[in-house]
Amino acid sequence: MAVNAGDTAWILSATALVLFMTLPGLALFYAGLVRSKNVLSVMTHCVAIACLASILWLLGAYSLSFSGTGGWIGDLAKFGLMHDARHAVVGALPESVFFGFQMTFAVITPALIVGAFVERIKFSAVLVFSGLWLFLVYAPVCHWVWGGGWLAGLHVMDYAGGLVVHATAGVSALVMAWAVGPRDGYPRDLSPPHNPGMTMIGAGMLWVGWYGFNGGSALAANGDAGSALIATHLSASTAGLVWAFIEWRRFGRPSMVGLVTGVVAGLATVTPASGFVGPLGGVVLGAAGSLVCYQAVELVKHKLRIDDSLDVFAVHGVGGILGTLLVAVLASPAAGGAGYAEGMDMGRQFGVQALGVVITCLWSGVACLILALALKATLGLRARDEHIEEGLDVSTHGERAYNP
Repeated sequence: MAVNAGDTAWILSATALVLFMTLPGLALFYAGLVRSKNVLSVMTHCVAIACLASILWLLGAYSLSFSGTGGWIGDLAKFGLMHDARHAVVGALPESVFFGFQMTFAVITPALIVGAFVERIKFSAVLVFSGLWLFLVYAPVCHWVWGGGWLAGLHVMDYAGGLVVHATAGVSALVMAWAVGPRDGYPRDLSPPHNPGMTMIGAGMLWVGWYGFNGGSALAANGDAGSALIATHLSASTAGLVWAFIEWRRFGRPSMVGLVTGVVAGLATVTPASGFVGPLGGVVLGAAGSLVCYQAVELVKHKLRIDDSLDVFAVHGVGGILGTLLVAVLASPAAGGAGYAEGMDMGRQFGVQALGVVITCLWSGVACLILALALKATLGLRARDEHIEEGLDVSTHGERAYNP
């Protein structure tokens, strides 16, 4: 198939937008939510993971995700792009462009997990965990869903990463938060977010970058990309308002942090469905995402008492899982959706979606638990108490976010 210049230009732009989500979007979003003595440590985690994941994507992770005919994992035929990806074609795109676009997904997914263990983890543990996690969790699930693996053969619907990105990262975050242990003073004596304005700026960057995340997943400059973009925007808008109204009703005032948390919940929830649903489907997903994710935050923090510090599982994990299930209903042409693959109907599709959720969550949880326990027994996960007390900015990196 010949390379399409318009499609190539759009995916090049979308690649930049998705990287923009991590750097600086996610870094600022997370940094605003922690205490001032840990701002740079969170940002450093995001930058370091972006660097590490990019190199590992070239050195095997891309090939394991997108090459070979195996149902469970790819092969190493595309290791290092030694096969001349400049002239190879994926659909109507140069493979080098497809490689770059998918690389930005591999960057942001382990970076999302950072929010679960901020302010108390060793930097060395973050690097080792993130690198191993990319091969043990992300690459296999990516191959199952997008690389021609067994879930793709069952016609699973995951447009831009409800399973591949949000379910894997969310479940892994919950496991890591449990393994590292809670922050000192959790849950009663924690300081509030040190800079909600920084969090809002980061959330705005995430929202803009999500246009490339979901719209770019069409892999073409066409109506599917436009439909995904509109559904994404409407889901975020609806979810932000719903979360704000929940807080308004419960506490008498809506918070800015709550508003943007709702926006991100809506973005996560619409991600697997964005190219398969209509505009009203986006609104439904946004409302459902806020309602369910808000309750999930309460469950994790107050019932399970797990210090998933920045609500990665409750917002990203639960949102991605919810959207993955609801797409089976909202993709119906009767609901304004794009319909199903040949031989599929709503009931069969829901069964496939549920199977994908269960297997992805189990794989992610077990693999992450093994990784966490192995690291805890060798390198160690938690920073020393005196380093945590001083703040990881100074104790680990020798810098301060704010100098007198």
